[in-house]
Amino acid sequence: MGKTTLAALLVLRLAARGLTPVLAVDADPNSCLDLALGLPAPGSVGALREEAREAKGMSKHEFLEYRLAECLAEGDDFDLLAMGRPEGPGCYCFANSVLRDLTSKVAGRYPHVVLDNEAGLENLSRRLAPSVDLLILASDPSARGLATAARIRGLAAELGILAARTALAVNRLTLPLSDTARALAGDLDADFLLELPEDAALAALDREGAPLTALPGHNALVRAVDQFLDRILSPNP
Repeated sequence: MGKTTLAALLVLRLAARGLTPVLAVDADPNSCLDLALGLPAPGSVGALREEAREAKGMSKHEFLEYRLAECLAEGDDFDLLAMGRPEGPGCYCFANSVLRDLTSKVAGRYPHVVLDNEAGLENLSRRLAPSVDLLILASDPSARGLATAARIRGLAAELGILAARTALAVNRLTLPLSDTARALAGDLDADFLLELPEDAALAALDREGAPLTALPGHNALVRAVDQFLDRILSPNP
């Protein structure tokens, strides 16, 4: 289980609680959140970037805002906005800037927004999300993975990324966290610790390319995410 799987489960379980509509933002150039959600993305902001170069009679920002609806996949309980990747040469800076500005406008229409970030530090350095209610750092249970999570949190602080709360999600657990791993997790001083088990049903869905909507509510992984939502949504966590 990785960050995209966790993002998809958060979207689906928020929707299952009736906290709809949820906005899912796929900010990873290697877009696959749509597959996990079973909601194909009709287009992406990155793909529109090249068209914006040739826009006449309006600014690039106006052009993308006008065409943004083409990138928004609408579901029954949640919608999906995909970042995608540029179709030609060049950096992601302009598309990221536009996505940041437009997402802040679009997000106001939704009670909850779940952003699946690119793995690593790139989007943090581009300040794609300058402030969030909850920053979730995903790691495997290894000492190296947890140390990387700590570095990412440190970078977020250095860049001035404002996170009201922080959670550490440790995935692919086959055994309880070791004392060493638990100590490393404690060094992050996260507000929440989410322990996610290795799951055979999830692995089977991955092999088949099936969406996570097929996971039943009694699945251990789904229950762990539900318990996590109980904690973060509680007025007295």
